[in-house]
Amino acid sequence: MDRNGPHISVRGLSVFYGDHCALENINVDIPRQRITAIIGPSGCGKTTLLRCFNRLTDLTEGVKITGQVLVDGEDIYNRSIDVTQVRKKMGLLSQKPYPLPMSIYDNVAYGPRLHGLNDGTKLDQAVERYLRMAGLWDEVSQRLKSPASQLSAGQQQRLCLARGLAVEPEAILGDEPTSALDPISARRIEEAFVELKTSYSIVIVTHILRQARRLADYVLFMYLGKLVEHGPAEQVLNDPKEDRTKAYVKGEIS
Repeated sequence: MDRNGPHISVRGLSVFYGDHCALENINVDIPRQRITAIIGPSGCGKTTLLRCFNRLTDLTEGVKITGQVLVDGEDIYNRSIDVTQVRKKMGLLSQKPYPLPMSIYDNVAYGPRLHGLNDGTKLDQAVERYLRMAGLWDEVSQRLKSPASQLSAGQQQRLCLARGLAVEPEAILGDEPTSALDPISARRIEEAFVELKTSYSIVIVTHILRQARRLADYVLFMYLGKLVEHGPAEQVLNDPKEDRTKAYVKGEIS
């Protein structure tokens, strides 16, 4: 494994839902331990591409996927690959938070328990560690046994982040992870991402250009299922080469 090379490499990736081509011949390298933002108009294939990275696209009936997605040089679409392990490596934060119907503590402890950690002291330490990493510990440390459903939407999203981190992924995928949150909660998720990128590769889909400008180190611009342009955020957002990218960042197409 080349720790200096890209974390995820996409080679000739195409995705069809029946006769509809959702992604066409995508080729790109996703840098390691950076925040990569996938931007573009609605329906351009952003979420489909993101879901290819943890093979959630497989779950759609009638889908056909060709090409390769290499994670640390290993093709996750190879038939010998354990899909469960792929999804463990690539933690997903959805648009809306979906805490499990249990306590705050048990939400975070769920993954470690599933993987055989049953020592009470070690579980306590793990729960605190991941809640701290998600920026939630100070707000919930006195009510860990309370139902997760009692948390605000923003707190629930950070709890879902902590739950995802608890299974020790290598990357964090965010599908518009702040779109259902108020501005303060959204900013807390963004702050958590900035801190976490020192340890994880983070890929987010966002329709908010301001968010891409604030967070992204690398940007992919998608349009009608094609990857139009990609590169360092500064270049793509401030000095794009392609006319469609220029139009998008100027707000002429949305």
